[in-house]
Amino acid sequence: MLRLYFFISLMCLVRSDTDETCSSFTRLSFHSAVVGTGLRVKLMLYTRRDPTCAQVINSTALGNLNVTKKTAFIIHGFRPTGSPPVWIGDLVEGLLSIEDMNVIVVDWNRGATTIIYNHAADKTRKVATVLKKFIDHMLTKGASLDDIYMIGVSLGAHISGFVGEEYNGKLGRITGLDPAGPLFNGKPPEDRLDPSDAQFVDVIHSDIDGMQYFKCDHQKSVYLYLSSLRENCTVTAYPCDSYRDYRNGKCVSCGIPQKESCPLLGYYADNWKDYLTAKNPPMTKAYFDTAEEKPFCIYHYFVDIITWNKNIRRGSITIKLKDKAGNTTESKIDHEPATFQKYHQVSLLARFSRDLDKVAAISLVFSTGSVVGPRYKLRILRMKLRSLDHPERPQLCRYDLVLMENIETVFQPILCPKLWL
Repeated sequence: MLRLYFFISLMCLVRSDTDETCSSFTRLSFHSAVVGTGLRVKLMLYTRRDPTCAQVINSTALGNLNVTKKTAFIIHGFRPTGSPPVWIGDLVEGLLSIEDMNVIVVDWNRGATTIIYNHAADKTRKVATVLKKFIDHMLTKGASLDDIYMIGVSLGAHISGFVGEEYNGKLGRITGLDPAGPLFNGKPPEDRLDPSDAQFVDVIHSDIDGMQYFKCDHQKSVYLYLSSLRENCTVTAYPCDSYRDYRNGKCVSCGIPQKESCPLLGYYADNWKDYLTAKNPPMTKAYFDTAEEKPFCIYHYFVDIITWNKNIRRGSITIKLKDKAGNTTESKIDHEPATFQKYHQVSLLARFSRDLDKVAAISLVFSTGSVVGPRYKLRILRMKLRSLDHPERPQLCRYDLVLMENIETVFQPILCPKLWL
C-alpha cells in the first residue's frame, strides 16, 4: 500500500496507522532485525464488507467487528528479515470466501523481527496477553468462545496455545501450522501448544528445508492450508500408526467402517470433531502426501495385482493413466519393494497429482531396481484399479498381462465384473 507524504519546510510527516484509511502490515528492514525491535501488537480487521481493506481495532474499540459471527485470528511467527508474510493476503481472502466471518491479522512484526530467534520466542506470552485482553472485551460485547478460531504459524501456534490455556481450553478451535520446535519441543503442556488448549486442535507438520524456513515465506503447511480453502482441492489425511503403514495402504479405511470419510487437511479438519471426541484419548495422528506444485492435491487409488509367476518376484510398479483428451498422470510405487507371489493379491497404494475422471488407457512398468543381471517378467493374472477418493466410480480391470522388466506396457482397461468388486 502507498503511504501519503506531506512536505512542509523540508519536513516529512507520515500518517500514523490509526489514521490510515486502510491499515497495512508492518514492514521492517533487515537492519531492524539486526538491532532488534520492541514489541508492538497491531490488530487488523477484515470482513466481507471490506475484504481487502484492514481496519485497526484494539481492546477498547472493536470497529466493524460483528461479535455474533465467527472470528478467526491469523498469527504469524518469527520474522528474521522484517518483511511481511507473503501469504497473509491469500489467507484472509480464502477464509472470507469460505465463510462470512471476522478475520483479524495479528501483526506483531515489531517483536518478531530479529535475527535472534530466542528474542522473538520470549515475546510470545506478551502477545498472548494482548489477545486475551482483546477477547475479554469481545466477550463483554456478546461474543462466544465457541466462535473464536486461532490460526497460528510457527511461534504463532504457541501464542494461540497460550491464549487457549487462559480460557481453560474453551476456545472453539486452534490450528497450528508448523508450530515452532526450538525452545518448545519437550516442554510441558502449559509452555507450548497442546491438544487441551481448545475444543478442537489440529496441527499440520510439513518437512521444511532450513533455508526456506528462515525466509519465512515458504512454510509449506501454510500453502497446504490455503489449498483446503479452494473448492477444487481437498487433501485427505489417513489416521495411521506410521507413515510406512500409510504408504503400504494399511490405513485407508480410517480405522472405522465406511460410514465416515477420512479427515480432510486444513479448514474442514474439524468435521472429524465428533468422531474424535468419542475416542479415548480424543486425538489421532494422520498421514498424507502432497503433489510437488500448487494446489498440492493427491488422489489415491488402489492397484490390485494377482500374479501367476512360479517364483516370487520383488520389485516396484509405475502406473500411468491417460484420458481421451490426452491428459496423463503417473504414480511411482517404489517406496519399498512389493512381493508378488503366485495367486496372491497385492494391493498397492498409488498416488496421482491429477484426477482423471474417465481413464481411457493405462500403462504399467515393473522393475526390480537391478541394473545388471537378467531381466524378469511379471505375469499378471488380473489387475484392478479402484479410486479411494471417488469409490462410486467404476473399477477398471485387465487380465493376462506379461510385463517385461523396465518396459512400458500400455493397454485399454475394461469394467470389472460386478461379481469381483
